[in-house]
Amino acid sequence: MYLDRFISFLTFEKHYSAHTVKAYEKDISLYLSFWQKEGKPFDELNHRDLRFYIAGLVEKGMEASSVNRVLSALRTYYKFLQREGLCDRNPTSLIKALKTPKRLPVVVQEEKMNSLLDQEGLFANDFEGQRNRLIIELLFGTGMRLAELIQLKESDIDLYKHTIRILGKRNKERIVPLLPSLEKLIVDYLLIKKSQDFHNNSLTLVVTKKGKQVYPMLVYQVVKDYLSLVTSQDKRSPHVLRHSFATALLNKGADLNAIKELLGHVNLTATQVYTHNSVERLKSIYKQAHPKA
Repeated sequence: MYLDRFISFLTFEKHYSAHTVKAYEKDISLYLSFWQKEGKPFDELNHRDLRFYIAGLVEKGMEASSVNRVLSALRTYYKFLQREGLCDRNPTSLIKALKTPKRLPVVVQEEKMNSLLDQEGLFANDFEGQRNRLIIELLFGTGMRLAELIQLKESDIDLYKHTIRILGKRNKERIVPLLPSLEKLIVDYLLIKKSQDFHNNSLTLVVTKKGKQVYPMLVYQVVKDYLSLVTSQDKRSPHVLRHSFATALLNKGADLNAIKELLGHVNLTATQVYTHNSVERLKSIYKQAHPKA
């Protein structure tokens, strides 16, 4: 049901990330396929049908957050169809999102990150070793997302102003300061990258050993491998380093609005979740240090 047009709308007009577009396409394809098998025409679907579909997802064990993502995809889809005059009803308007339990962001403690990055000889001096170190340092030192790291270009680094330009969600641009240690690491990495004499000469900053743009699974594996050296927690992803960056700043007294700008959040609500981590840390310190605890 005009799915191709919708995907083009998300990609070229709304500038959704490739990851979001792919997730929306999958969710809507499954929705359309379900009703096709049920033999019910799309234009006859109403809010009761949608509730029935959502209940089925819950019964299959889908988490509330994932169900809400499906709802979000369907809301956007129906609004697009209405805007284009392709559908005269929106069943999602009568459906509320499911309640989800609040989860604190998973972080790696600042002390552990310092131990990892300060450890002598941990990262090899060859191209891959220095690239892997840069991946960890960029994620923890700037709080950028995985997708932002992958598309980061050499031209986004301004060594004169000591800043890095990050292109975030929906092409929203933000400028983040570069720490002297990270800036030196970038300069050293660029030198060793140039010495590899890659024939394809990718414009992206972080590349594979063949000089091609780095891909998500490689970054995930690098982060997981190195974080495994300092933590046994289950979550060891690039986003954990983003959470760790924000929490470390907050623990050092950084202004919440400043952290919001550094992370590229649209509103302060998304940033406020890190205050809970800080409160939990204070509780832990209190229990350990207070004589009555």
